[in-house]
Amino acid sequence: MWQAEVRVDLDAIRENVSRLRSGTTAELMAVVKADGYGHGMLPAARAALDAGADWLGVCTLDEALTLRRAGVTAPVLAWLLAPGLPLHEGVSAGVDLAAASLPQLDEMVEASRLAGRPARLHLKIDTGLSRGGATVADWPALLDAAAKAQSDGQVEVVGVWSHFVYADMPGHPTTDRQLAVFHEGLAMVERAGLRPRWRHLANSAATLTRPDTHFDLVRPGLAIYGLSPLASETYGLRPAMTARARVMLTKRVPAGTGVSYGHTYTTPADANLAVVPLGYADGVPRHASNTGPVQLAGKRRTISGRVCMDQFVLDCGDDPVADGDVATLFGSGADGEPTADDWAEAVGTINYEIVTRFGGTRVPRVYDGERP
Repeated sequence: MWQAEVRVDLDAIRENVSRLRSGTTAELMAVVKADGYGHGMLPAARAALDAGADWLGVCTLDEALTLRRAGVTAPVLAWLLAPGLPLHEGVSAGVDLAAASLPQLDEMVEASRLAGRPARLHLKIDTGLSRGGATVADWPALLDAAAKAQSDGQVEVVGVWSHFVYADMPGHPTTDRQLAVFHEGLAMVERAGLRPRWRHLANSAATLTRPDTHFDLVRPGLAIYGLSPLASETYGLRPAMTARARVMLTKRVPAGTGVSYGHTYTTPADANLAVVPLGYADGVPRHASNTGPVQLAGKRRTISGRVCMDQFVLDCGDDPVADGDVATLFGSGADGEPTADDWAEAVGTINYEIVTRFGGTRVPRVYDGERP
């Protein structure tokens, strides 16, 4: 018997990847960083590859090496690399690495020397996000240094890329400006004598809405897990994660009973209370206090009072509820249960944060649709 669980439907991930794959002529990189957005990096990666993903994308070197140690041989790009990491381990494992500055390029050259083989690099240009990537002013120097390192046999520049600011707002003029900057950056790449095989810019939103940004490779992340980056449209994607728990305890209390820490909720009438054994240590946002939607006994209800570290309470009024009943926080919505989007709206965040909160907690993940 289980107490709480996160169920992940791997067939949903496969269907989503297939849908995304059918909408582009570019290769597809399934982004499985952050433990597969809370869905489990390895199962999500394998499901994505089953469905035709060509690449996997991660942030950290450790994530990339974890994939390799698990026997994943598909191309992998890691792009969030602080100074001093053992990059040679990634080079030796055939992991592609991102570089956006001369110091980073120097580290890649040293990693190549230690590994005894050229590092495969994706050079990143900052087209307007002002986060990772070389500025337009610094781009020519990075290209010249990379071209020299390549001619010396130290690195192989296989990709050029950037990242959008407003792709989740179709029609925003910043997207067009970024695309123009990217084209300018690519022209500089050519003038520097580099011929990278992969040019990539499109995240989930651009993959779904801007085919003119697909180039050679698209990088959907959120969408492969069935969540849309645009609140107004689902694009036929099917959410893969369900979070639920069994009611631990029920009790009848009179009107005027204060509930949970600080008594921020008081029962307006005599009520049946249900205690659900999930809390902020498990991924439930504390901001969901008095706002989070939960389906229990066939109805949507709202968390009553503060979310605690390990539990929260639901006021079920006069509805009959029993110990062991299943409370569903979010799922696909197919059975009327709340979705990650509903939770995001309730707590003032984005659906990305809701699902990633449930990764790596003490709540076990259970997988449907596993293949040998």
